[in-house]
Amino acid sequence: MGFAMTGVRTARRFELVVIVLAAVTGLSIVALATLHGTTWGALAALVVLTFGLLAYSPAATVALMMPAITLVNRVGAGGVDLSVSDLVLALSFGVALIFGRRPYSRALRTVLWLSFVYQVATLFTVVANRYTANTVEWFHAWLLVGGAAVVGWAAARDGHGRMATNLLVAPMVVMALLAIAVGVPRMLAGNPDPVYLGEPFGLHKNALGDILAFGATIAYARPRWLGWNPPVSLSLFALFCLGILAAQSRQAMVGLALAVLVIMLRHEPGRRRTRLPLLAIPGAVWYVGTTVTEQLESGNEFNSTNQRLTWYEQAIAVWNQNEWFGVGMRWWTAGRTEYEFQPPNAELEVLSSAGTVGLVGFLIMMGGILVVAWRVDPRYGTLAFAIVANRFTQGQLDLFWVAVQTSIPFLVVGLCLGAQTHEAERKAADADTSPIDRHLQGATR
Repeated sequence: MGFAMTGVRTARRFELVVIVLAAVTGLSIVALATLHGTTWGALAALVVLTFGLLAYSPAATVALMMPAITLVNRVGAGGVDLSVSDLVLALSFGVALIFGRRPYSRALRTVLWLSFVYQVATLFTVVANRYTANTVEWFHAWLLVGGAAVVGWAAARDGHGRMATNLLVAPMVVMALLAIAVGVPRMLAGNPDPVYLGEPFGLHKNALGDILAFGATIAYARPRWLGWNPPVSLSLFALFCLGILAAQSRQAMVGLALAVLVIMLRHEPGRRRTRLPLLAIPGAVWYVGTTVTEQLESGNEFNSTNQRLTWYEQAIAVWNQNEWFGVGMRWWTAGRTEYEFQPPNAELEVLSSAGTVGLVGFLIMMGGILVVAWRVDPRYGTLAFAIVANRFTQGQLDLFWVAVQTSIPFLVVGLCLGAQTHEAERKAADADTSPIDRHLQGATR
């Protein structure tokens, strides 16, 4: 029996070494592609690595992709330009679609049907406004929602949910440390400017804040299947909050405050959470309210608050050009109007792009996914609901349809639903196993 235990432990250690080496190699390839312009050669190497890992474990391969999904850096050649996140997400989706376990759970199928509703609603604007960026964005939008959910499911369904989430959060920890390292000396020197991260992340303060808010939501929710203990979770939560403060991202503060309230108020049997984060919510609300009021009263029409009001008015003007179907997705990059800005509000972006029909589809999708997450067992559904609610709230104050900030919440939804199905299957298998077999299996784990 002792030899069996030693053999299993050795195999698991070997698996961990393989996974770590593959992750380091993959991230190094992506870094080369981003920083040194060796795009297609490096990406070809990444594809070769991916196929090699597929032979080992398709689900683990998907899990290993998680760190790169947090990268907004642009890659491309020959007229092709996309983010590292989009590229890796598309590759992961291909792996999940071909090799992922089926059938999907009822909850995941409902999420996919809801994303399909949005696709049907926005198909009208694709037909009415025929240009390349519109069609490409139609596929891209589904990848960020339905595709991301399938990727998360594929990783967690085979028992790799914990590893996938850890790898997803790891670069967020690095981002938070860098933001604090830059922000604290600035504050001590009397410079209150927000933090923007340069390479290798290349993040605007709002993108940085949004991503760290997702990390804080995961840390505070601390689902049991993740296996984090309270000290680790609270330390990560505090780290992410400090990073958000360094970025001074107001929508991240508001979204995280709502997520914390949801997690705190939703009852989960046998689970108690610290209420310390609640003490920070009034301060965050005060900061947001004070800074917005100051900018409104400043008389500076180009500060972020007044500029948003101008963009809201102009987005409505764009919508008025085609109230039912909009002027097309990504209209601000395609020269469809005299304006060249992405509306900093989810509903106005969809309204101007896909019209009233598209907005109805968007609200059905978002509201429906929140309902699905709420009805899932709180051990899995609380995090799923909180992180989607966080993203929806962020989208009221800033850009919504962008890589990374939109894909991560739905990726986490897939992870939660996949973890739930994996646990249910494991318990069913244990119930069908005789006591003697369970004793032998326990001795070899």
